[in-house]
Amino acid sequence: MALSSPQLSLFPFSRLTQFNTCCSYTFITHTSQTVTSRQFNRNNFSLSLTKQQPTPSFIITASSSTKTLPMLAPYNVLITGSTKGIGYALAKEFLKAGDNVLICSRSDERVETAVKGLREEFGEQHVWGTTCDVRNGEDVKKLVLFAKEKLKYIDIWINNAGSNAYSYKPLAEASDEDLIEVVTTNTLGLMICCREAIKLMGNQPRGGHIFNIDGAGSDGRPTPRFAAYGATKRSVVHLTKSLQAELQMQDVKNVMVHNLSPGMVTTDLLMSGANTKQAKFFINVLAEPAEVVAEYLVPNIRSIPTNRSMKPTYIRFLTGLKAYSQIFSRFAFGARRNRYIIED
Repeated sequence: MALSSPQLSLFPFSRLTQFNTCCSYTFITHTSQTVTSRQFNRNNFSLSLTKQQPTPSFIITASSSTKTLPMLAPYNVLITGSTKGIGYALAKEFLKAGDNVLICSRSDERVETAVKGLREEFGEQHVWGTTCDVRNGEDVKKLVLFAKEKLKYIDIWINNAGSNAYSYKPLAEASDEDLIEVVTTNTLGLMICCREAIKLMGNQPRGGHIFNIDGAGSDGRPTPRFAAYGATKRSVVHLTKSLQAELQMQDVKNVMVHNLSPGMVTTDLLMSGANTKQAKFFINVLAEPAEVVAEYLVPNIRSIPTNRSMKPTYIRFLTGLKAYSQIFSRFAFGARRNRYIIED
């Protein structure tokens, strides 16, 4: 907002002060005997300027105009990329817990099929679905409008949409199309979704929680044959930390961004790369079905709003200790050999 007046200066606050649009601010400057008041309104933002008294001074007061309400179950949950795999399994677990779920993907057909199946099991009043390409900002904005229309508000937003273009090959052999698909979905799409989710939840009295799903490479370890995917997943952790810092800097207390780590899940995405000896070994030893992973993750996700926690959280299904234990069992006792795939 630009303010200009020959008798008014906001210089002391021009660079260092950040104003919270969820508050009402009153500015009082003493510059003359005349009292003049100006009111500016935009959404929740109210600005009042008053000039009086000959002695120069500046006073600022702020009061909250939005009351924070407790977030109580059942929760309204939005999951991107949720018509199959871990996204679909998460949707089912939330529905089993009594929550309301909105699913989405790029495919009209997959959305229709997934919504039909979930409604048959859990009822029409708890499940909604729509198409959304997370790479497209307008699509994500329409997703938000759809969510507000059907559910009024979103308590939990899970950014699950991701892609490796079903391609496992050295980067030198990757096509432009595959690289664009991976980076725009996993990085640009995530940024767009986080932006819109924060804007949505920041204006909700209940606030909300955003969960960004990581993947191979998020811990900084190399991901040969899917280097682009690993690089984008490494960026997920950085983005989450940056958003946590931004929210703290802006004194936003009703929105938090978390990380969610499902580990290795036996989805089409993972199994499409099971064509080397090393890949088969680790899939058999470490991977779990989506349903098993979701059964663990959902109660842990729901516990955060249930406990009214606004602390950043990193929920992991496959911890380092668990992974090393299963690898040891494999070498020591032959456990999990040929569990999903016949090894060479």
